[in-house]
Amino acid sequence: MHLKAFLPALPGACLAVLLLLGFSAPACAQAEMPPLPGWLQAQIGTGEGQIAPVVLQRARALYYQKLGSGEIRNGCYFAMDATRPSGVGKHGRFYIICEGDRVYRVMSSGHGNGRNLPGVANFANGRDCAKHFSNAEDSLLTAGGSYVTAELKPSFKGYFRENGQYRALIRTFIQFDGMGETANARPRQIGGHPSVIIRAQCRMKAPGNEYADKNGYVPYGTFINYTGGRSNGCTSWSWSDAKQINAMVKDNPTSLYIYPESRDIVAVGRGVPGAYWNAACKRAIGTPKFWPRETLAPAIAQYKKAHPSPPAKPLPICK
Repeated sequence: MHLKAFLPALPGACLAVLLLLGFSAPACAQAEMPPLPGWLQAQIGTGEGQIAPVVLQRARALYYQKLGSGEIRNGCYFAMDATRPSGVGKHGRFYIICEGDRVYRVMSSGHGNGRNLPGVANFANGRDCAKHFSNAEDSLLTAGGSYVTAELKPSFKGYFRENGQYRALIRTFIQFDGMGETANARPRQIGGHPSVIIRAQCRMKAPGNEYADKNGYVPYGTFINYTGGRSNGCTSWSWSDAKQINAMVKDNPTSLYIYPESRDIVAVGRGVPGAYWNAACKRAIGTPKFWPRETLAPAIAQYKKAHPSPPAKPLPICK
């Protein structure tokens, strides 16, 4: 994939289009969308491997708004349809689109697993389809809307054994900055990362290791690959897809639009004609629900106060 900056011509007016898609008039003054390329139009639809019209429309509107304002210069943009099953490969729900290079890719991505707080609320999601969405802190849920990728943050997760050798897992996290309903993405620590983790089992002695604690130990455990599964509210990809995405946005931010927003969830719940939701997931989940931060965040805080987490216990020493 070529990742050169793509600064297209900006013919025509976009006011009516952006207002229709929920963007403000000032945004329209900053950018105008070129006509949809024919090759990309062929990818529009609700079938497997396709992108729903409303998802593409809003993703393009956000991209050209940010491109026109000078906030981004990347030749590619991202979209996610969180109403679809998490999927793998062409049956996924995360999209990379580079109009200048005629690139269209679909891949799997995880959604927020949510939580079940007895006596308060159950907003836990299943593995394949998301029913619950929220922008509340500590909800562990996906929030649809507009984002821009920001800095990359590598972090050490632990050691695991592979092919007879000890290997360190360094997982890179892409911070997302949101706007509107997603404006609290940074304090929520919302971003994107590979769907891998170390399930720590013990502390391994490693004196002099750059990742060792003050006592010379590093966490050791099992390498877990949960591609296509759930996350704590972030967007997660396979290891190989995440490496490509990291390279695309390092020092070169771009836009990400995640569908559905709260208004879409409400519309589907009310049976508004034309409101979009993936048919397979709609059958699986019934009526989707959006939990506003204004009501859910205080409930979560109250539950945490009434049920404090026990003190963390140190891992045992590896034998």
